[in-house]
Amino acid sequence: MKKTMITAVLMSFMFVFATCKTGSSSNVDHGWLTNYEDALQLAKKEKKGVLLLFTGSDWCPPCKRLHHDVFDSEGFKEFAKKNLILVELDFPRKRENKLPAEQQNYNRALSRKFKVRGFPTVVILDADGKELGRWVGYRPTELENTLDEYAKALKLK
Repeated sequence: MKKTMITAVLMSFMFVFATCKTGSSSNVDHGWLTNYEDALQLAKKEKKGVLLLFTGSDWCPPCKRLHHDVFDSEGFKEFAKKNLILVELDFPRKRENKLPAEQQNYNRALSRKFKVRGFPTVVILDADGKELGRWVGYRPTELENTLDEYAKALKLK
């Protein structure tokens, strides 16, 4: 009985982990997509911009701070819900956070395409993939200032 229960729990855990870490277009755990092409299609359909985040989620202090200060805030979530399709292109280093090889290659190819030179890099695009704004690194500032910059790039202000 115990073996069956443990097996069931492990299988459930593996399913949830696989769902969150695969190269699919949706990263279920925090609502960000992981596929640029899917994001462009969705942006056209919903008439929104696209925000690409190139991050080192488990090793880059400015990336972690940007997530905490901006992307995890309710203000950003409201802004994004109305105006953006979000895409996270992660480059984790810790073994336990390793992405599938296919996703790693995909993320690397996009970092070359968008000429990413540092982390974090935020790129805002229109629904056709035209770059509207770019921010490299993160300097803490008021959330409203960051949202204003994103709004200006999207020509909302």
